[in-house]
Amino acid sequence: MKILGLSDLEVPGVYSTFIKSRFKDIDLVVSCGDLPANYLEFVVSSLDIPVYFVHGNHVPHIQDQEGNWKIDPEGAINLHKIVHYDEKNDLILTGIEGSLLYNFGPYQYSQQQMWNMVYSLVPRLLLNKAVYGRYLDVFVTHAAATGIHDDDDPAHQGVDAFRWLIDTFQPKLHLHGHVHIYNPLLPRETKYKKTRVINTYGYREITI
Repeated sequence: MKILGLSDLEVPGVYSTFIKSRFKDIDLVVSCGDLPANYLEFVVSSLDIPVYFVHGNHVPHIQDQEGNWKIDPEGAINLHKIVHYDEKNDLILTGIEGSLLYNFGPYQYSQQQMWNMVYSLVPRLLLNKAVYGRYLDVFVTHAAATGIHDDDDPAHQGVDAFRWLIDTFQPKLHLHGHVHIYNPLLPRETKYKKTRVINTYGYREITI
């Protein structure tokens, strides 16, 4: 199975008439935030496969043909605080939007608020273990977990609750964005216990 991970940067190779041939073997798409709705709608309509997303801390507003402003891409599934079972791909996914609070903007949360949102997922994750034999396959966030791909500045510090969720429920993948990668020597993927943690900045093809 192959996942196309997206976040933070509109990539010409994705926003292209050749997207279908370039990504013909992709089974689903996951956006980790800070991408406009029309970009993701293009992916939805071009690839015709499931597209999942969470919002980042910068959420572009776009105007539709009727003149209405919107932030959610049509045809894609918002994973924020939702535990979703993708029957076709046999995957359990959930996600948390936004970043840590650093300038009191929208889609920014304190560490305690992040804990509260993560705790709200726990009953369903426990039920998954009984129903599917596992808690979670893909954890999707915008911000990074504490100590894994995060940074020291207030805007890009890691989220403690995300690290706890990975420790406790051991998903196959934790996909995130938010931390922009300009230096090719910086890691995009880290194996943490049983979880592959992947920064999807720009785009990333992921085989599981």
